[in-house]
Amino acid sequence: MNAKKSPLSATVDIEAMLTRMAEELQGLLKRKPCMVGIHTGGVWVATRLHQRLGLKEPLGTLDISFYRDDFTRIGMNPQVEASHLPVNIDNRHVILVDDVLHTGRTIRAALNEIFDYGRPASVTLAALIVRDGRELPIEAQVVGTHMKLKKNQHVKLAGPDKLELKIQEVDE
Repeated sequence: MNAKKSPLSATVDIEAMLTRMAEELQGLLKRKPCMVGIHTGGVWVATRLHQRLGLKEPLGTLDISFYRDDFTRIGMNPQVEASHLPVNIDNRHVILVDDVLHTGRTIRAALNEIFDYGRPASVTLAALIVRDGRELPIEAQVVGTHMKLKKNQHVKLAGPDKLELKIQEVDE
């Protein structure tokens, strides 16, 4: 499988998307919110949103590698990170953050892991990029931007210092 990377045009302003997302989240914040980012790109996005919102609780992180329903097919992610939820999530309003919402399987896995830690009062999903190709009925409440891509294209977030979106074309 060959992959070619190309940066998106300069018209994609990630900082402006993050500012809009933070403003939208501000209106959705409920009592006792906590934010959780999905490794790796979701943590980068969550870190910036967490700072913009001035949340007091520490940022939580999830690595959903062992929760994926395709784990036996795709194998172990070579960069497995430990999940860390620094606060009890029972009856908390969780803001779950990911970089790209595509099939919905990553979010399903993240929800399974969150519920292994406790029972939140609610979960709000925020995604920097929402693209076509959903396989599960999962929808983000807060979105940076929507993208339509070809089946052989994937969008990746590079970072963490400077966030940049790249389109990968994969020969299948």
